[in-house]
Amino acid sequence: MSATVSFEVASAGGERSVTLAYTRRGSGEPLLLLHGIGHHRQVWDPVLPALAAERDVIAVDLPGCGESPALPDGMAHDLPTMAGVLAALFRALEVERPHVAGNSLGGLLALDLARAQLVRSVTALSPAGFWNEPERRYAFAVLTAMRQLARRMPPPLVERLARPAIGRTLLTSTIYARPGRRSPEAVVAETLALAGAQGFSETLRSGRTVRFTHDIVGTPVTVAWGNRDRLLIPRQGVRAKSVIPRARLVRLPGCGHVPMNDDPALVARVVLDGSR
Repeated sequence: MSATVSFEVASAGGERSVTLAYTRRGSGEPLLLLHGIGHHRQVWDPVLPALAAERDVIAVDLPGCGESPALPDGMAHDLPTMAGVLAALFRALEVERPHVAGNSLGGLLALDLARAQLVRSVTALSPAGFWNEPERRYAFAVLTAMRQLARRMPPPLVERLARPAIGRTLLTSTIYARPGRRSPEAVVAETLALAGAQGFSETLRSGRTVRFTHDIVGTPVTVAWGNRDRLLIPRQGVRAKSVIPRARLVRLPGCGHVPMNDDPALVARVVLDGSR
């Protein structure tokens, strides 16, 4: 089921109405899926059937991404605000302390929710926030270049490039280790989503000083990293393990920064195992 939900969120200027688009499938314990910056919820499609067989899965478009509008004026696209928005989303959907799996920015958001003890478990796939300064600058430069390229290309050109495997490689090899496996339709959709992401620039700016430095106690945490991640290099997973010593650190062989399409069966198993 694809739908939208609107709800009130407290802000410095009073309550504001936020609307998010989401897809909900399956049954069982609730599992929220969070994508990365400039992406959209459809990035989880390769693993959605396997997850929905065992969980009540909710894949959401973050504010200013996909089909979700940007946050209202007066609300920043930063970590504290996003934690408040997601907590309000839980109440609006009548979901109490869901499991959460997130990729990149979504992984950072999931860990922040666990720090606040708002979730049952976290599976973070290549989460942001464990970089050193040169690694952060590199990742932000790559993301900015990807965004600029997506915005400059007219949709007909994107569609032509996405048809052959070499074109899909050109468009997505930064985030996928096996870009040829992504369908042309999916590559077109996510390229257009990146171009149109209203919250991209503000979210990136707010991340310049972000480091995740909190241990998480009492909530099961899995951190998984593709060994072919070209955006957030795999050694950041070792840092994550040092910050969260109780976390389970899992390597994803043959996977890039967005591993759900590179190896759907492996990623689904890691998420399900992490949400027991």
